[in-house]
Amino acid sequence: MGESDGGFSVTRRQLLRMIGMTAGSAAMYQAMSGLGFAAESPYKEPLQLGGAPKGSSVLILGAGIAGMVAAYELRKAGYKVQVLEYNARAGGRNWTLRGGDSYTELGGATQNCQFDKGLYINPGPWRLPYHHHGILHYCKQLGVPLEAFVQVNYNAYLHASDAFGGKPQRFRAVRADYHGHVAELLAKTTQTSKLDALVSKEDQEKLLQSLRSWGALDKNYAYVKGELSSNRRGYDKDPGGGLSGHPIPSTPMALKDILDSKLWEGLPVGDNYEMQTTLFQPVGGMGVIGQAFARELGSLIRYNAKVIAIQQDEHGVTATYEDTTTPGTKQTVSADWCVCTLPLSILGQIPINVGQAMAEAIAAVPYAAAVKVGLQFKRRFWEEDDQIYGGISYTDQAITNISYPSTGYFSGGKGVLLGAYIWGLDAMEFTAMSPEDRIKRAVEQGSRIHPQYPKEFDNGMAVAWHRSPFTLGCFGQWSEQARAKHYDNLCQFDGRIVLAGEHASCLPAWQEGAVTSALDAIGRLHQRAAAAGAAT
Repeated sequence: MGESDGGFSVTRRQLLRMIGMTAGSAAMYQAMSGLGFAAESPYKEPLQLGGAPKGSSVLILGAGIAGMVAAYELRKAGYKVQVLEYNARAGGRNWTLRGGDSYTELGGATQNCQFDKGLYINPGPWRLPYHHHGILHYCKQLGVPLEAFVQVNYNAYLHASDAFGGKPQRFRAVRADYHGHVAELLAKTTQTSKLDALVSKEDQEKLLQSLRSWGALDKNYAYVKGELSSNRRGYDKDPGGGLSGHPIPSTPMALKDILDSKLWEGLPVGDNYEMQTTLFQPVGGMGVIGQAFARELGSLIRYNAKVIAIQQDEHGVTATYEDTTTPGTKQTVSADWCVCTLPLSILGQIPINVGQAMAEAIAAVPYAAAVKVGLQFKRRFWEEDDQIYGGISYTDQAITNISYPSTGYFSGGKGVLLGAYIWGLDAMEFTAMSPEDRIKRAVEQGSRIHPQYPKEFDNGMAVAWHRSPFTLGCFGQWSEQARAKHYDNLCQFDGRIVLAGEHASCLPAWQEGAVTSALDAIGRLHQRAAAAGAAT
């Protein structure tokens, strides 16, 4: 599929939206860049560096997850460690916005979070796959309590603006009907002996049995209205007790209607390796991980330190930084080695004397556009009215999805939804809006799925990552060609400097990529430091 002169063609855009709905935004970005996900985190066991050469020091730039993992392990090994962090907090994109927080984006727009106590939104990462062993190890190490994150909820919605009169459909109904109709078609094909050349007679019988079970088909291998199909897609009236307890079966959607609606695009959500159960989230918000690292590292982190130059020679590395609380005040800090975890979108604008190979690699990786909108409502209507407890509803509108909180069930009072997770071209459009307009648009689009939105809306927060002063984008968006040409050069040592972060991993957009890249970088740093110490 090609691109028109005006950008993505319709077919390309539809493909990306489909991938985004089914696999999540990170997979969509990977598809845009021509890359597939790495199969599994390479993390196997806690790092054992051994003792540091006496007096060795390391300067770490950035107190995001990669920087703090590096600082934690290097300090444990005996290195003298210093960390410079632009923000007044640790965590970087590991970030939770709560009531009382204030955030100013590029352009000067300031938002003051008005969420009620205990409610929050994660503008950056929001879930932890069970096989991301590295980040889960540090949660355990730092005493960060975790709880289940609900990725797939069969009672959530799939929505297409021009299908079924714009009315959202329950995930379970679309799934049951799609599977049922496909199973019936394949059963008919099997019964007419059209699979004789492909499947033995014995296996055809087994296939028919499995199709009946998988598709909830009746004794005639038909997917029809009745007990079997309703037990998958839901009833018009659920079974109950007494004389009024008889259930009323529901009527399946026609196959043509399902196919035309394209709601099937949202069905493989939980089949993706990164999204398979069980996923986790820290109790109280993703930013709890950053806070735990910050408590552990204490005074090693110098906050409000904006790095403006990085210089190295054969003896060490010096960073010049500005204290953002007193603009114009320049200071320097030096060390034997440097682990730089600054996003490439930031690093590319800072003078740094590295070789051509690393310089070209830094310049080769643009950062993805993404917008998240958190919406507080006066009551948890998605639970009280729609019986949706956790999970995600998907739509073909720009907001892409609505994620329901996986905590605080039945608590009453107010609640906060992730009212939009926008990416690609739509994210660029939303980024150009004021925060107020982003929130307004998210409420307008969300009301087509939940009509309660306008009446129940209370307040919101909208973070557009390209306007984030500490990242200038959501995450490194490698193309297949750029990764083949520049990735190894980006990760190699240049003199006394090594880079780390999700951009220096094959798990982009995941905190696990930051963890594993940091461990890889400091493992090589330790080898070099030990060799240099032995030489002297």
